[in-house]
Amino acid sequence: MRRISLIAGVVAAGMVLASCGSDDDSGGGGGNATNVEVFTWWTEGGEKAGLDGLVGAFDKANPDLEFENAAVAGGAGSNAKSVLASRLQGGDPPDSFQGHAGAELADYIKAGQLEDVTSLYEEEGWNDIFPKEVVDQLTVDGKIYSVPANIHRANVVWANPTVLKEAGITEVPKSIDDWIADLETLKSKGVKAPLGVATDWTQVHLLETVLIADLGPEVYTGLWDGSTDWASSEVTDALEDYKTILGYGNTDRASLDWPDAAKYVTDGKAAYTVMGDWVAASMDDQGLTVQEDYTFFPVPGTDGIFDFLADSFTLPKGAPNPDGAKEWLKTVGSPEGQKAFNTKKGSIPVRTDAEASDYGEYQQDALKDWSDATIVPSLAHGAAASIGWLTAITSAVGQFGSSNDVGQLQDGLVAAAEANATS
Repeated sequence: MRRISLIAGVVAAGMVLASCGSDDDSGGGGGNATNVEVFTWWTEGGEKAGLDGLVGAFDKANPDLEFENAAVAGGAGSNAKSVLASRLQGGDPPDSFQGHAGAELADYIKAGQLEDVTSLYEEEGWNDIFPKEVVDQLTVDGKIYSVPANIHRANVVWANPTVLKEAGITEVPKSIDDWIADLETLKSKGVKAPLGVATDWTQVHLLETVLIADLGPEVYTGLWDGSTDWASSEVTDALEDYKTILGYGNTDRASLDWPDAAKYVTDGKAAYTVMGDWVAASMDDQGLTVQEDYTFFPVPGTDGIFDFLADSFTLPKGAPNPDGAKEWLKTVGSPEGQKAFNTKKGSIPVRTDAEASDYGEYQQDALKDWSDATIVPSLAHGAAASIGWLTAITSAVGQFGSSNDVGQLQDGLVAAAEANATS
């Protein structure tokens, strides 16, 4: 049975969201009634192409409004979130900003920085068009605070079929142990770094997929609701597997972001990288052909599991142009906006009335899996944990990149949970 287990706990983000907004629910005022400033972290590749498609749909529907792009570069919003926090704390919000659906938005809600947009759902009929599980994820205390643009899958391996064939690897590994054996085979065949890896947040992304594979969906989800002990031996075993897998990665990862790790694969320097399905759009943008230049499959051990995240857009309290922001949100949730966005970004639409034939091979595969798979929340992309919790985990993972000490990593993860899970 299809099920979704997403955590909507409200956790303060400490330093990141130190300032609470106004208690006034009336929204912003003043500002330029023509410009609509939208804050994202989409600045290149398929992500930028997707944003451009969405902007095109917005411009067509709103010829009297001018989109103002306030994008800040940085994979998974690592840089953008810091800039946004400073702006919100300083009373200078954009008209709308991108945020991952789930626990990440709960931080902003508790800080009093988001307006309730439930009335837009009623006006646009989204309660009947968006999956109930997604709407529930965006709802806190009966109020909805954002409009989702898409659905992404995080637990995907992107592979170079030529490199694999030359190493004699012809089958997709079924488990983490099988995958480690293939990584060792590649190493023995002269592939210096079989796994393409990038900076800290991409290592958190890799870690979450190993945890899902080794723990299974229920035990993994328990990490976020307290029913699974971060200090348990089963978590230790998963961290040992993570250590082994990371050991097959490139040593220059600290200076790279996900497009660089993906390029290692397409250039034949690595056989695999683990990343979300925005990679599909990047591959298409480069003119690469699926099954010839690259292939994809769920992270070994996670077949039948969909590691979920969604990009969504908000209406901040104090937005200079709240009416323009609402028009932007209407475009985000519209059939035209979702098609223009997702066909270019590599994700799948939230709307259940979307036509699968409008999308490419990977997206059609993801649409089918989304309807059939067991759904779990992504850690690295805001669905599972608050910003403060994710920040603490990222710090522990970053330290592990230098120490290679599993005990220290697990202690850091335990401490992060104790400090954030119930705060």
